[in-house]
Amino acid sequence: MTSFDTSPQWNVWRALLALAVVFVMLATTGWTALRSHRESTALQASLTKWEHGRLHGLGLPDPEAAPSRLARFFASLTPHDRDRLAHRYPLAVGNMNGAPVSLRYRANRIALAQARQVEHKRLHDSRLSTAGQQDAARRMDRYASLLNPGRHILAFDPEGSGRVAEVFGDLSRAQRISVVVPGVDTDLLTFQRTNRKYSAPVGMAKALYAAEREASPKTRTAVIAWADYTSPDGLGVDAATGLRAEEGAVRLNALLRALPGRAPVSMFCHSYGSVVCGVAAHGMPRRVADIAVAASPGMRVGNASHLGTTARVWAMRDASDWVQDVPYLELGGLGHGADPVSSAFGARVVSARDAQGHSGYFQPGTDSLRNLAAIGVGAYDAVTCARENDACRSGLSGTVTAGRA
Repeated sequence: MTSFDTSPQWNVWRALLALAVVFVMLATTGWTALRSHRESTALQASLTKWEHGRLHGLGLPDPEAAPSRLARFFASLTPHDRDRLAHRYPLAVGNMNGAPVSLRYRANRIALAQARQVEHKRLHDSRLSTAGQQDAARRMDRYASLLNPGRHILAFDPEGSGRVAEVFGDLSRAQRISVVVPGVDTDLLTFQRTNRKYSAPVGMAKALYAAEREASPKTRTAVIAWADYTSPDGLGVDAATGLRAEEGAVRLNALLRALPGRAPVSMFCHSYGSVVCGVAAHGMPRRVADIAVAASPGMRVGNASHLGTTARVWAMRDASDWVQDVPYLELGGLGHGADPVSSAFGARVVSARDAQGHSGYFQPGTDSLRNLAAIGVGAYDAVTCARENDACRSGLSGTVTAGRA
């Protein structure tokens, strides 16, 4: 790998840190107040319609109510009534934490079909530019793919670059749940890739799900590819600050609090996704047993103990990953703090020696994926430590499958 002083990544980070300083200065003078008069989005419109809706003459509960309250509401309905709500308010129900998982899947299929119709009209709109028509065609293809039989879409929002989350496995019956949180440049169109497929959320989650089943065939597992936040667009200003992470952390914890059952949850946070997990950590429910970060630019704390979580904190980084060359610091909101694989940070550092680069951690057959899968099923004795004398095996013994209070 080229040295830190001459690598393109270092030049990018130097530039974005300088830009971030300008961004912060502009923000203090009001230049960022650009979104005060946005039009209502499709999701907002669906939620507003829900808020004014009625069922059998009775008003519907607040869509932002506690997941337990919403779960009780849906449990009180007949299957026919639940289906009626999914058809009337597909985006609202499809993104509603507390709605039954199977109902969210059904509602999001309806919402995806409607979104595809919108893009079909755009594609044939003569007023649209060639670039706009090409974008519409790409979105139509993505929606068609997400509508394929057997896909379980847990969240969907077509607004802007789009947000989506997908489940692999039976989430309601799982004994272990894993959540994959990706990094920059993640949206509807990059949610799944044909080339370099294990660098995209779907490929990551599918590879992890297969590896977990291989690691513990008798354990019922489920893996969520969670791209339900607006990630930074490349290595720009947003990637150097915690703004997107703070917004994402709210959405991530809302999901975690609404997960069905009591199965332990393991977080797998890649690149900027580890910043999201770092910000979210103190608010995660206690059932989150593990937070594992790969290719992390930092978790916005100086030490793992500052995350405010009872979860085990794991970290890995391959020697060929360029992220090792970013400035591990935080100054005035810029940068993401200490290096999670450093001895001083206090994470359990595990091997990723054959991950090959920044996006290779979920590649089948790698040491990194085997270790992530072992963590995901609670087979901690099978984890390969990166260093013999660090905290990797501290307090670990056997396989854990039971939930925590």
